[in-house]
Amino acid sequence: HWTVRQNVYTSAKSIRYSQPTAISHPHLLKMGEVTPGINVEIYKNRRQRLMELIYENSPVILENKSAHLIVIPSGSVVIMTENIPYFFRQNTDFLYLCGFKEPDSVLVIYSLSNGSNLQYKCQMFIPEQSSHSIAWEGKKMDLQTVSDFLGIDKASYMEDFEKFLVSFSKSHKRFTVWYDYLSTPYRVIHEKMNDFFKAYSSSIFVESPKVVLHKIRLLKCDAEADLMRKTCKIAAESMKEVMKFSHPMVCESHLEAKMDYECRIRGANHLAFPPVVGGADRASTIHYIDNNQIINDGELVLMDAGCEYHGYTSDMTRTWPINGKFTDAQKELYEVVLSIQEELIKICQQKISLQKLFNIMCFRLGKGLQELGIIPQVVSANDLAEAGYKYCQHHVSHYLGMDVHDTSLISRNLKLLPGMVVTVEPGVYIPKNSKCPERYRGLCVRIEDDILITRDGYEVLTDDCPKQIDQIEELFKKS
Repeated sequence: HWTVRQNVYTSAKSIRYSQPTAISHPHLLKMGEVTPGINVEIYKNRRQRLMELIYENSPVILENKSAHLIVIPSGSVVIMTENIPYFFRQNTDFLYLCGFKEPDSVLVIYSLSNGSNLQYKCQMFIPEQSSHSIAWEGKKMDLQTVSDFLGIDKASYMEDFEKFLVSFSKSHKRFTVWYDYLSTPYRVIHEKMNDFFKAYSSSIFVESPKVVLHKIRLLKCDAEADLMRKTCKIAAESMKEVMKFSHPMVCESHLEAKMDYECRIRGANHLAFPPVVGGADRASTIHYIDNNQIINDGELVLMDAGCEYHGYTSDMTRTWPINGKFTDAQKELYEVVLSIQEELIKICQQKISLQKLFNIMCFRLGKGLQELGIIPQVVSANDLAEAGYKYCQHHVSHYLGMDVHDTSLISRNLKLLPGMVVTVEPGVYIPKNSKCPERYRGLCVRIEDDILITRDGYEVLTDDCPKQIDQIEELFKKS
C-alpha cells in the first residue's frame, strides 16, 4: 500500500491538486494522512465498521439478505448569484467515510457475495474535468490518483454511475440499497437514485444509512479526540482575545470579526456557524446573529461561537461585561448560571444521559432564581423545574463533532460513553418586561463548554477561556 501512496505523493510534487496532500501541503498533512490527523487506515476502519453494522441491522429479505449497496453522495456547489458560489462544505457523512473534499462525487460501497462474510468493495465516482473546469477550478486528481490516495478499490467518472447501478441490479435478484432518500446534498444523484428506485422497485429494499453512520460517528477515536482538542483550544484562546479586545461602544460585528480573525490565524478553516454576539437583552434571542448593534457601557455581551478545524467543530459561549466589571446584579445572576454549569460538568463523570442533565439544570435553575427573587417563593419545589425552564428554553447539551449539532439522530436519553463529546450550556434570559426585581430585568447569561467523556471521567476542552468572575475582571485589567 505504501508503494502506491508514494506514487501519489511523488505525482503531487508536479501537480497542484485542489485536494491537499502531504507533499503539496506539508504544513497540514503528514505522510499517510488523507486529511489532517486522519490516515487512510482510519478511513478504511470506518468503512469496515459501517459494513459490520449494516449486516447487523439489515432486514431479512428473501434468500439474499447479504446483498447491500451503500450510496453516499458528496455535497454540491450551490450558486449564490450568477457564477458566484456559496462557501462549499462537504457532506459530513461522505467526508467521514473517505476524506475526499471534492464536490459532485459519489462514494459507493457494495457487498461481493451472498454469504455471511463482510467482503465488500469501495468505488468513487467523480466528475470528469474539462479544459474549462481546469482553468476555473484547478487541476484535480485523476481516477488512479483518487483510488490510490483514498485507499479505495476503484474510481470512475460520473457518467458511469448509472451503468454501475444497472450492472449491480442484474447481478442481484434482491438487495438493500442504503441511501439517505430524505436528504439531497447532490441533487443530480438524488434524481438518478429516484429513477433507479422506480425502475427496479421489485428488486430493491431501501434503507437510510443515517442512523448507522451516526452511531459510528458518536464515539470519537483517539485521532478524532486530538482534533476535537485542537478545534476547542483554538476557539477558547480566540474568545479570550475577543474578551480582551472588547470595550464600551464597540459594535457587535467587530467582536464577530475579531473571533473569526483569531480562529483563522490559529489554524481554523473558518467559523463553525454564524456566531451569536448579543449585547444586553438582544441575547435573549437564542440564535441572534444580526450582530449589528452598539454595546453600551455597563451592558453584558453574550458570545456563542466556535470554529471548524479540518472537519471538526467547537461550540462555546461566554458572557461578560463589556467594560470588564460586573455590576452586583450581573454578578448574582452570573454566579447562579456558573455554579449550575460547574455542577453539571462534574455530573458528566457519572455517565448519565443528556436528558437527565437537562432535567437537573431546570430544577437547579428554578431553585437558584427563586433564591434571587426572580421566581416567586410561592412556587413549590415540585414546580421549580418547570419554572426554571421558562427562563432557559433550550436544551442544556448536544453532541459535538464534525457537525455542531452532531449525530442529531442519536437520542439524548442515551447514557454518556467514553469517546463522546458534548456541550454543557445552561443559560438564563430575563425579559425587560419581567415582573422580577428591576435590577435583573433584561439580563442574559449563558456559559458553554465542550466536554470529552473519558474512561475515567471527563476533559473540559474549552477551559483555556476564563469564566470565573475574578478571572474575567482580571483579564480586562491586563488588557
